Amino acid sequence: MNLLHANDQTGRYPQSYYAATAAPLPAFPPLRGAAAADVCVVGGGYTGLSAALHLAERGYDVVLLEAHRIGFGASGRNGGQVGSGQRLEQEALEKLLGPANARKLWDLGEEAKALVRDLILRHKIDTSFKPGIVHACWRRSELRHVRANAEKLARDYDYPHVTCLDREALRAICPSPGYHGGDIDHGAGHIHPLRFALGLGRAATTAGVRIHEGSEVTGLTHGPTLRITTRDGAITARHLVLACNGYLGQLVPQVANRVMPINNFIIATEPLGPRLETVLRQDVAVADSKFVVNYFRLSEDGRLLFGGGESYGYRFPADIAAVVRKPMLQVFPQLHDVRIDYAWGGTLAITMNRMPCFARIAGNVLSASGYSGHGVAMATLAGRLLAEATAGHAERFDLMASVPSPPFPGGTLLRTPLLGLAMTWFALRDRLGI
Repeated sequence: MNLLHANDQTGRYPQSYYAATAAPLPAFPPLRGAAAADVCVVGGGYTGLSAALHLAERGYDVVLLEAHRIGFGASGRNGGQVGSGQRLEQEALEKLLGPANARKLWDLGEEAKALVRDLILRHKIDTSFKPGIVHACWRRSELRHVRANAEKLARDYDYPHVTCLDREALRAICPSPGYHGGDIDHGAGHIHPLRFALGLGRAATTAGVRIHEGSEVTGLTHGPTLRITTRDGAITARHLVLACNGYLGQLVPQVANRVMPINNFIIATEPLGPRLETVLRQDVAVADSKFVVNYFRLSEDGRLLFGGGESYGYRFPADIAAVVRKPMLQVFPQLHDVRIDYAWGGTLAITMNRMPCFARIAGNVLSASGYSGHGVAMATLAGRLLAEATAGHAERFDLMASVPSPPFPGGTLLRTPLLGLAMTWFALRDRLGI
């Protein structure tokens, strides 16, 4: 199944709250005929747009190919959370890579957050960075680990910005009856994801990047001079950056075996007015400790943006609102009568160990993908690292590429049903409170 066309109308953003509240850029023309560039970037999400922008700022002639519209995929549909560090906690990274490299990865994660804030300010992107992400614990037994992690970050990583919350302190922020406590990371934050992507696109074009939308890549020929074909045209380039994430398909099988697309879903309620106080009392984002994570925050006009729900096939469910309403009511039963104004799905990509997959496919072909729900900051930084490596300064890219990225069992044919079995088991554990 080609996920570029499985669930969406060609060349159109989904009917999301984000699309309804972002001013789209004028459509960029499809690639027609032959063209040449120093670097061809495939994919118009955070990774590709950031890579193209940073390459253009280094003086490269860059063409970016996007199958639909820039920000069409996960970059324009996600929860907007800009988290700290990496997707894995530092203790796990220390065991995997050793303390020294774990520290380097932490520093890259901090740079990623700073880069998002800097790009917003430097390019006057129409979204603000709002500080604060709460981690909410579904089980009381998790609180000990939360405290230990906060202490470790302060002690070993010079990061004193995580405050632990007991049940009452958490309920003072998020008055849900389901949570036993957690923490708040004051150094993390949240943004309007589609506006950020569109702002990157505007900045890239200002820097000289040639963007072609409606230009799905259909073929790739390797060599000192690369040839990248679309339905109506072809690019020859000295370098190629693959920034396709969940939409890579079989374009590069060795990456596809390690990066699996999955779907996730978000709803936006009607404006809640005075009922906001029963949901969130601070303008922070929240992600909880369930295996099938619930994540939520408030919109600028006072809606609850709530993400969650389960789907183990590549087709979106017929009634996304009903799928997401169920976990929303587990967290906020008081919203049983609220109207849902928007409901949408999106395709992201995960890896086996939940760390992004950076790969050098050939000397002049680089790829980064598989952010596993931690992509707003890390995908943006990945673009900078891809640009550095393309320019011959690959130390930081190579550090990320050194993180093991094991293939999924069963290859591309069996990995989806195997994941479905695993997700069903973990979802059952969530429901039983195991």
